Amino acid sequence: MVKEVEEHRGGKGMRLGKYELGKILGEGNFGKVKFAKDTETGKSFAVKILEKKKILNLKITDQIKREIATLKVLKHPNIVRLYEVLASKSKIYMVLEYVHGGELFDKIATRGKLPEKEGRRLFQQLVDGVGYCHDKGVFHRDLKLENILIDGKGNIKVSDFGLSALPQHSRSDGLLHTTCGSPNYVAPEILANRGYNGSTADVWSCGVILYVILTGYLPFDDRNLAVLYQKITRGDVQIPKWLSPGAQKMIKKILDPNPVTRLTIAEIKVDEWFRQGYIPSNPNDDDDNVYVDEEAFSLKDVQSEGELSPGRPTLINAFQLIGMSSFLDLSGFFEKEDVSERKIRFTSNLSHSELLERIEDIVTGMGYRVQKKNGRLKVVQGQKDQKYSGNLSVAAEVFEISPALYVVELRKSYGDSSVYRQLCKRLSNDLGGSGSQELLTQQCLIQAAEAVPEVC
Repeated sequence: MVKEVEEHRGGKGMRLGKYELGKILGEGNFGKVKFAKDTETGKSFAVKILEKKKILNLKITDQIKREIATLKVLKHPNIVRLYEVLASKSKIYMVLEYVHGGELFDKIATRGKLPEKEGRRLFQQLVDGVGYCHDKGVFHRDLKLENILIDGKGNIKVSDFGLSALPQHSRSDGLLHTTCGSPNYVAPEILANRGYNGSTADVWSCGVILYVILTGYLPFDDRNLAVLYQKITRGDVQIPKWLSPGAQKMIKKILDPNPVTRLTIAEIKVDEWFRQGYIPSNPNDDDDNVYVDEEAFSLKDVQSEGELSPGRPTLINAFQLIGMSSFLDLSGFFEKEDVSERKIRFTSNLSHSELLERIEDIVTGMGYRVQKKNGRLKVVQGQKDQKYSGNLSVAAEVFEISPALYVVELRKSYGDSSVYRQLCKRLSNDLGGSGSQELLTQQCLIQAAEAVPEVC
């Protein structure tokens, strides 16, 4: 265990055991990544510093455990290496390989598309790294340009295994069922929500990355997520004619919406275009074991905000949001939905607590009673001596899209449709967010999309 006092400011900077911490390399929802130097050897590292309280609040303990367990077994030149995991009472410190060339995303954003020879070399390394993962039973599930790093020699390093899956995560049908990934890179079978093979889903994402490397833009893109997912499901991709026939063929066979006929890693490796100048990468499986401090996941003394606020709203991501509507069709998703039906949703910019309070005030003012349980409300008919608008039972729940945007869902258990319509209209008019409905829908989807890699 690394005691809190051991992270102190020395002559040159913060110290963590034998590591001297330097500048911040990046920041995320879970914590920071800092440059570090081993004071004994002078070797450079990147230290991912995770706040235990945030891990609890975001309910991602299993995700962090999965990432560490995965990186422990992955020792390949094209995968970011984990060296050790240290811990204190409030933080987890992942000591990682320092890759100072930045993200592949930045490389493409700066230079645009890469020459085919250079792009093929990076793709070869990507396939080697991903294939190695699959041989170890690891499926990444969030392959994208931002998770591909470039080292000082121009070689790639696959990073961020927070959404990875192992064989034990499959169900009895042998398939994975968790809907996760990043919208532009996700495979169509994941969107279908009927189970998917982790290997073929990763191959699809590799195909998207290859397309961007060689063209400078995404094969599937649209500001409206529903439209984007329709394009992905159809495999609606335009392959530039100026690419070589071999590259066009490779992209077409990988971005096949049918996972059964999509190219496999083994088939990619024997392809004539792929094998040009191919130098296979050799894994480093004989290296030392990774040390993990047993204190890393000792969370008994860490209190989450959730423990203080049991009524905290459910956080949903873009995939779940799309799933709330009929298959990829948002045409009647929010207030435009026919409120004579049993379920209606509308967006609001009010806070979670404000929404619940306002809903209670409005419905009690209309003569109904409110029952509260686990952050949800149930609207039922009033007392016999009260005037109310009819016999009705409605459940109300609030979902968080982002700290500034919520979805209110109303579900009718029983009662008169005209009375239900009256209640829904009153609530949506009084509580709905400002701005046009189209703008609200787009804002909701965009902010939900940003949450996808973190909520799975």
